[in-house]
Amino acid sequence: MIVTTTNSLDGYSVEQYLGIVSGETIIGANLFKDFLASITDIVGGRSSSYERVLREAKATAMTEMEMQARAFGANAILGIDLDYETIRDGMLMVTASGTAVKVLKT
Repeated sequence: MIVTTTNSLDGYSVEQYLGIVSGETIIGANLFKDFLASITDIVGGRSSSYERVLREAKATAMTEMEMQARAFGANAILGIDLDYETIRDGMLMVTASGTAVKVLKT
């Protein structure tokens, strides 16, 4: 599966547009991670625990989007957009969306 944020692929032509696909995930950061992140905020630096949670959520959303595209018969997803939202206390939502297409190498 080819996935890209661009609306076209060099060396490929779009044979068929199959529709919009998306994947969503909501993940909670536990109290221990919140505590460590608050210490990091005080002393400075990056919060590796939150970064790990965000990477995991992104990977899950992308996988769900790709599974939906495969079910449509796609071999590529164009125009991918990733959105990150904080909802409620410590809950993170990541949404990946794009256009499922069939492409042919030119």
